Order: sequence, then C-alpha cells, then structure tokens
Amino acid sequence: MTTPTSQILHELADREAIRECLYRYSRGVDRLDADMIRSAYWPDAVDEHLDFAGNAEEFIAWSFPIMGTMDQTMHMIGNVLMRIEGDRADVESYFYGYHRVNGPDGNKADVIGAGRYLDNFEKRGDEWRIARRFVQTDWFRQYPDSADWEAGMLGMKIGLGGRHPDDLSYQRLRLK
Repeated sequence: MTTPTSQILHELADREAIRECLYRYSRGVDRLDADMIRSAYWPDAVDEHLDFAGNAEEFIAWSFPIMGTMDQTMHMIGNVLMRIEGDRADVESYFYGYHRVNGPDGNKADVIGAGRYLDNFEKRGDEWRIARRFVQTDWFRQYPDSADWEAGMLGMKIGLGGRHPDDLSYQRLRLK
C-alpha cells in the first residue's frame, strides 16, 4: 500500500485527528480518566480487548478495577498506518504497554506487552473516533519483580506520575 503525496496532503488534518484520538485513548487508560477514554470512542463502538468485548462504558467498567490496582501504566503508540476513504478509516497502530502490578503476595512485578490496535474509525460531523477496535497482542513479558522505585532514579528522589485528577498534568496543562 502506497499513498500518493497529494492524497496525504489532502488528508493531513484527518490523519492528525486520528492520531490525536489514539493518543487520547492512551492518556485516558494511563491516567484512569474515563472522560478521556470516552472521547476516543463513539458511544456505539465495539472494543475486543484481551478477553473483553463491549462498548466504551463497558470497557471502562471492566478495565478500571484492573488498572486501578496497578501502581503505574504507560501505553506508547507508534507505527500508525492508515487508509482513509471518505468518512471511514482503517488504522493499524503499534502499542507498547508497561504495567507495574501488585502481586497477591504484596510484591511488585512488571508486565510489558506489545501488539497492535486494529481500528475502524468513523468521522461523524467534524470528529474522528474509534467505531470498532480489535487488540492484537503480539508479545508480552512478565517479570517476577520490579525495580525499587523508592531508591529514586540514579539515586535522585523523583515524583512519579499519578492518576486522574491528581496527576500533575491536570494542573499544569489544558488538555481536556
């Protein structure tokens, strides 16, 4: 698949809006910001995600209790490839997700997973959102432990990111 430069130029605003939607989703899951996640999906969207299938509200209800038990998560988006046809777009984007989990024994462990979001986007009015998502996990690694974060990075005490609304980004930035 090769997209002519003239077509990319014509689609530039739509392509950027789709990328921004992908980033809103990642921010929403990492900060546990339900409104940010809602802004990435159409209300009638379907998400097939690991052993879950349902709409955005059901996804929030399913994922927040799981993600809320984790100390930190970070989802990175890359290699976004899209084909836009009118008000519909097929989008494949690679993800890399880091999760610091609390084990049943009280120990911390790291889980890293990577794969691809296989998304069907729709533009309604002047806005692009996910209409259908399938999460394809390509690999993961579960570590039996996690670093001692209390020691600080390179021996320097640092403040770690938090969740909605306590994360500093909600006070320092206007991203809503």
